[in-house]
Amino acid sequence: MRRLSAKGFLALLLVAAMAVSVAGCSTGSSSGKSDNGPIKIGFLGAKTGNVAIYGLNGLKGLHMAIDEINAAGGVLGRQIQLLEEDDAGQKDQATNITTKYVTADHVAAIIGDPTTGITRVAGQIANSHETVIMSFGSTGTGVVEIGPYVFRDTLLDAIAGPAMVDYAISKKGWKNFALVTSKNNDFSVSLSSIFRDAIKAKGGNIVVEESIQDGDTDFSGQVTNIKAKSPDVIVFSGYYTEGGLIMKEVRKQGLNNVVMIGGDGLQGADFWKLGGEATEGSISYAGFSSEQASGKTADFIKKFHDKYNEDPELFAAQAYDAIYIIASAMKAANSADPKVYRDKLAQTKNYEGVSGTITFRENREPLKSPVYLLQVSGAKDPASAKFTLLDKVPVK
Repeated sequence: MRRLSAKGFLALLLVAAMAVSVAGCSTGSSSGKSDNGPIKIGFLGAKTGNVAIYGLNGLKGLHMAIDEINAAGGVLGRQIQLLEEDDAGQKDQATNITTKYVTADHVAAIIGDPTTGITRVAGQIANSHETVIMSFGSTGTGVVEIGPYVFRDTLLDAIAGPAMVDYAISKKGWKNFALVTSKNNDFSVSLSSIFRDAIKAKGGNIVVEESIQDGDTDFSGQVTNIKAKSPDVIVFSGYYTEGGLIMKEVRKQGLNNVVMIGGDGLQGADFWKLGGEATEGSISYAGFSSEQASGKTADFIKKFHDKYNEDPELFAAQAYDAIYIIASAMKAANSADPKVYRDKLAQTKNYEGVSGTITFRENREPLKSPVYLLQVSGAKDPASAKFTLLDKVPVK
């Protein structure tokens, strides 16, 4: 074996050092958590399927926020890169996507899912890999309890549900309730429990309870049973697809003066597109309203309308806030590594978002105010129908 000269040995050392340096740079640029390359954020939500309107609206808010942040120089001098997948509202697909995000893409955070059931599934995976996940729509129970990396910036059902019931009884004089639950929908089951307890606590009566399944289209049997009990109002704890079809059947059977009330799961244009004029006057709650907006919210609404030629809905506003809250925590911690910035995120207090003022309590549950009660108007013409502000209730 020929011996290397001192000059040759030094040359080899230089080559080896350069190889290590290149390898290090390559590794850093592939990870959203590293100090190099873009900060990768994974979107989790449906772009197709029965709950696609939540995910698609959320994406509009995310794209708008990320474009603004990147145009202003990014976060810590790095651009944000949004990774998009479609979970189609299915838990198995959400499991695969979340696993890919945390093990292959090494994202710095996941924004989503907007539904409670999928957030519970994805939250387990993200938390076990010490990756922050922030839902911009889940409002049911059993979410942040998963672990310290699970967050959400929504108005909680436990706060809004009782506010809705109190309004129905004290302002509308509705005392007799029909309660309808979608039994294969985690959000609906959880919200029905909240509504049930609130109705009882506030002196109302549940005169009939009916159950459905997400994906059902024939509700004639349930509505026949509801009609026999003559309720003042129908409380539906599920999503807009089934809600619209239920109200169509309600009118078909001659219940012309009974409206539907529910949670933010009813908020989607398909509610009146499917239910038509039958949805007129229906009331749902939300943590955001495009009406009577001022300051930061008014500016957001204008920019959103300029960009998309439509007013923003709840999920767009909350997704917009979610990425800004996370970016703020990264800046405060001087790191895009969730193991580093998570504590700053948990310490968020009185953040003035476009969807309301947001504070994370000790258990990372959001406190938002006020509760907006929105009513469907103009449903006779689905092209011009909208949610209008009926009332707003401060959160104490």
